[in-house]
Amino acid sequence: MNQRPTPPMIPFIDVAAQRRRLGGAVDGAVARVLGHCQFILGPEVRAFEAELARFCGARHAVTCASGTDALMLALRARGIGPGDAVICPSFTFCATAEVAALVGATPVFVDVDAATFNIDANRIAGAIATAKSAGLTPKAVIPVDLFGLAADHTAVAAAAEKANLFILDDAAQAFGATFNNRRLGTFGHATATSFFPAKPLGCYGDGGAVLTDDAAFAQTIESLRVHGHGSDKYDNVRIGMTSRLDTIQAAILIEKLKIFPDEIEARNRIARRYAEALDGIVIVPKVPPGSTSVWAQYTIRVTGGRRDKLAAALKAEGIPTAIYYPIPLHRQQAYKHYPVGEGGVAVSDRLAAEVVSLPMHAYLDEPTQGRIIDATRRALVS
Repeated sequence: MNQRPTPPMIPFIDVAAQRRRLGGAVDGAVARVLGHCQFILGPEVRAFEAELARFCGARHAVTCASGTDALMLALRARGIGPGDAVICPSFTFCATAEVAALVGATPVFVDVDAATFNIDANRIAGAIATAKSAGLTPKAVIPVDLFGLAADHTAVAAAAEKANLFILDDAAQAFGATFNNRRLGTFGHATATSFFPAKPLGCYGDGGAVLTDDAAFAQTIESLRVHGHGSDKYDNVRIGMTSRLDTIQAAILIEKLKIFPDEIEARNRIARRYAEALDGIVIVPKVPPGSTSVWAQYTIRVTGGRRDKLAAALKAEGIPTAIYYPIPLHRQQAYKHYPVGEGGVAVSDRLAAEVVSLPMHAYLDEPTQGRIIDATRRALVS
């Protein structure tokens, strides 16, 4: 009996397609660094920082070794540590809470909005009360712009202002997106982002950046990222770390930033096709008025316990899926002993059981996307 041939596997994120588009531009950028041999904090690093700040409208951009380091550097620059509480959503990647623990502070988990997957600003007051009852001092809140969509920064700012909280925007998945017609990078007191290869603006390794309008804060970050240097690298004025973006990665990111607006437009075009074809079959993500997404992930919700059936059916047809995130942070082994804010995190638990992400990148052509859509409909429409 003839067996049905295995369908060709579709990339979940096609970094190679972008590499083909950039071609000689990236090769030339890397060659220039190899030519001058300034591999640490070379001229491309400063050039990229200037371009990055210009792109999003921030006054200062300080690059570093990863998105996680960007978050931690910002907390350290603010002086947050033992006895302090840092409020963050439970439905996110662990780095958001990890950095609070790493500086000695205590993460306090709050729930998210079911429609946007982002922090529910109405729960911040409850988290503040929980922190105080535990003898902690509420010092910061880290809203996460999950899956490429900005959090409600107006509501977050209003809630944070009442308690004088430091706002650190975790835009690792959403740099390039907008809120109230402004690009992320200028909301709160500081913004952290990541250049991990799978991110919408990714390098060919690890990388990150802190964006801020505060010149003194930026200078402190610059010091912390190089062992806490002062007037020179052997004048150490604070306890720092080693967290620098390699010059080669900066050179690559300069070229990638040039095509980033076009890629954002393509991602939104692809997201619209998904929404038009799948709305009513699954719960498709919606973008609130005044915002845009960069669609780091295209995450749908599949109710009725059918998610595993969908994932298995797509896998059989050569279509990968991913679940971000199957276990909220408040239930993770490393974090479950940390407090949960008043009101609980029921939405985070529900989303963890329903979400699944479909392939998404700027080079997903219509025939390939049509194959994904058709397979999804077949799996769920009986």
